[in-house]
Amino acid sequence: MKYSCFAVIILGLIAQWSLALPDTIPIGGLFEASEEAELLAFRHSVNKINSDRSILPKSKLTAKAEIVTKHDSFSVANKVCQLLGMGVAGIFGPSSETTSEDVESICDTMEVPHVETRWDLYQRRGTMLLNLYPHPAALARVYVDLVKAWRWKQFTVIYEDDDGLVRLGELLKIYDPKGYTVTVRQLDQEGNYRYILRKIKRSGETNIVLDCSTEILYEVLKQAQQVGLMASHHNYIITNPDLHTIDLEPFQYGGTNITGVQLIDPDDPLVNATLAEWAETERTGRVRMDESLLTLNITSTTLRVGTALMYDAVQMFGRALHQLDSSQNVRLRALDCNTEGNWEHGFSLINFMRVSEMKGLSGVIHFDNQGFRTNFVLNIVELTEQGLNQIGTWNSSEGLNLTRSHSGSIGSGYITEHMESLQNKTFIILTALSPPYGYLRHSSTKLSGNDRFEGFGIDLIHEISLLLGFNYTFRIQHDGVYGSLNRKTGQWNGMIRELMDYRADLAITDLTITYDREGAADFTMPFMNLGISILYKKPTKEPPSLFSFLSPFSREVWMYMLAAYLGVSILLFFMARISPAEWNNPYPCIEEPDTLENQFSLKNSLWFTIGSLMQQGSEIAPIGVSTRMVAGIWWFFTLIMVSSYTANLAAFLTVESMSTPIKNAEDLAKQNVIKYGAKRDGSTAAFFRDSNYSTYQRMWEFMVNNPDVFTSSNDEGVNRVKNSNGKYAFLMESTSIEYVVERECDVSQVGGLLDAKGYGIAMRKDSSYRNALSAAVLKLQEVGKLYALKVKWWKEKRGGGACRDDASKGSGAASELGLPNVGGVFVVLIGGVALACVIAWLELFWKVAMNSIKNKTPFWSEIKEEIKFVFKCHGSTKPVRKKEDEKEEKSVAEEELGEEVAADIVPLSPYATPYGYVKKERMT
Repeated sequence: MKYSCFAVIILGLIAQWSLALPDTIPIGGLFEASEEAELLAFRHSVNKINSDRSILPKSKLTAKAEIVTKHDSFSVANKVCQLLGMGVAGIFGPSSETTSEDVESICDTMEVPHVETRWDLYQRRGTMLLNLYPHPAALARVYVDLVKAWRWKQFTVIYEDDDGLVRLGELLKIYDPKGYTVTVRQLDQEGNYRYILRKIKRSGETNIVLDCSTEILYEVLKQAQQVGLMASHHNYIITNPDLHTIDLEPFQYGGTNITGVQLIDPDDPLVNATLAEWAETERTGRVRMDESLLTLNITSTTLRVGTALMYDAVQMFGRALHQLDSSQNVRLRALDCNTEGNWEHGFSLINFMRVSEMKGLSGVIHFDNQGFRTNFVLNIVELTEQGLNQIGTWNSSEGLNLTRSHSGSIGSGYITEHMESLQNKTFIILTALSPPYGYLRHSSTKLSGNDRFEGFGIDLIHEISLLLGFNYTFRIQHDGVYGSLNRKTGQWNGMIRELMDYRADLAITDLTITYDREGAADFTMPFMNLGISILYKKPTKEPPSLFSFLSPFSREVWMYMLAAYLGVSILLFFMARISPAEWNNPYPCIEEPDTLENQFSLKNSLWFTIGSLMQQGSEIAPIGVSTRMVAGIWWFFTLIMVSSYTANLAAFLTVESMSTPIKNAEDLAKQNVIKYGAKRDGSTAAFFRDSNYSTYQRMWEFMVNNPDVFTSSNDEGVNRVKNSNGKYAFLMESTSIEYVVERECDVSQVGGLLDAKGYGIAMRKDSSYRNALSAAVLKLQEVGKLYALKVKWWKEKRGGGACRDDASKGSGAASELGLPNVGGVFVVLIGGVALACVIAWLELFWKVAMNSIKNKTPFWSEIKEEIKFVFKCHGSTKPVRKKEDEKEEKSVAEEELGEEVAADIVPLSPYATPYGYVKKERMT
């Protein structure tokens, strides 16, 4: 009995041992040459499972790593088949989209688990596929929630490639012209992003969503800082979850609001403990590493998402293997891609992974019923002077949870924070006597100090000083030079030189922020946006034309009217000849005359139509239906045409036409009569000098070849325009033009803006108070103070509004009526005339038919004679066609009375005898 029990125990142990996994379980990994960190994590994770006997008590994993080429699908497929031939239990990677699809297809066929850790645009539930990277649709909601939390009503999206647009797809859907305004711009692919960034800066946009790879993220931020797009009033949302891995130290002191998301918490104890184990493993050499992997030195601040996900994927795979081993008899076998066959445990293993849940380096890993990662947590971080600080969290079930409000809009709180640094300081501020930015104050008493000056710039500095608590002393730049770079000597002049030499702290006037100036000095955010435009003599009134009465109609309409007049007149002449009703008895007393007369001769037809057109009428009136129809249609035509002419003539006589020889910069560049220039050494001249646009280059060549077109000041340019009698145009900033045209009524702005730029307050390079000044300018803009100051100094003070009444009169001009305006009247005329023609011929046929019956004559011979007479086009009388017996009586009379006597008599009746004749003279 004892031996039997012992045998049973031995057999049970043997059976249990037969159910266990093999001693060595190979797993395959596909990595690109640049993915050294992922390969390191793969091997460390395998080593961690092998050292922790609670995961796989009786087995060990063996890492089979292969280096693959990114787009070489054939080579990758071969290496996958080689790994399957080794009997691997799963394939990890690769990260390339093109090759990953091939690996997935092979794994599905062979029923071997395929684990990915990459962002996949088309992430879907695969048969043997499991992806630890969060689903793109879930990540897209994070950025929408952030934009709404920060209350951005307009923002710019900067993306690197098409994948970036997909990642931000949900964000782009919230575009609404009345709500959210979204601008989308793509980064250049050649490494120089400054052009796009400068374009965004000139647009005045301050809210930016940036999506780009980790490899270029630092360079994009650096170039944004170089072009002035990372000031304190700029706000960024960076979508890259590896933001914490780049060096943010150059950007954390500028006050720019940079917000990012983190899937990995660098302060997580599990992360730090795991990385410490890696370092210890490498130090002791307990796991074999390549030389290149030993130099990576990964820390919590350099650990990327892809690396952490690879580690977590192997850990989850090991735990799923343990669950599989506990449920069924598992055995590994080599698979051949060229023959039919699969691994019978593959489905079970991948399903165990889908239902597993664990805490990894990337947080809690859990999958939904579709096999997508869910319930993951993202940390919302913000860059401060101390580095990245967590300000909230986001998870896929609860959404955004902020622990404090965002400081995206700079307001009184930010200003208060910086007031202590400027409190009671005294600045020397340069300005220029450039209306309306700086004036000498008019006073009957002698003034001193700051009381000597007034203007927009003076008031702006005063308002900023009230916010920040500093004192100031104004000093005039007597030469009026703002600052330009001498390309030959590399030296600056004007206000910029004064700032560089520490002879002044700030400079304020109509000082344009340019690329060159930003290299030598710092500027606040623009307090005014503007562009270059053209100042020209106000258009002169055109002298009235001798034939101005022809202006209401175009030449085309006049020609059509002449053709209509002649056509209707000739048609009326023919229709009157056709219509029997128009042939009348010239002797009413004679019942049946020999001839009939028609009142519509060619001359009378022309007279009738011209009389109708002139609304004077005539003594001639149509009788037939067809001729009356033609007359009615013609009268309708003349009614409309005369009414249209009269109405448009009144407009032409009351509106004065203005003569403008130029309308835009293209017109200036194409002609040589009107000279044009700009202020010497100013930003406007620099714009044309540095422009790559062919028209502006041509204009700059003209100005260089004619140096007399340059002026020393804007006032000189304005006076030259006024006194040039239209032979000179001055190029200057649009705000200055607005100021001039409010006071000088004989000049005006021509065309739109040639560029977009802004005026800012200048200071020395790397000034510590730039952010505070920018914040104050933004605060004044938000409360409407800047607009109020502009209205005050442009439209109210110092003669403002003098030309407002003149400008309100307008210069609209009536336009001539073309054929499309009156074409319908011609159509009605043609239709009516055509119908009248048909009726005229029907009248003729009807009359001839009645006569042929009455006179017992052939119809076709009668109609033939009538048509011949119509087209004879001669004479307004025609003989009356009589019966055959009347002709016989006439011949008898001629025989008995003589031909001469018979010609002078008419029969008394159709049945008169030869004695029943009487002379016409006696009858009349």
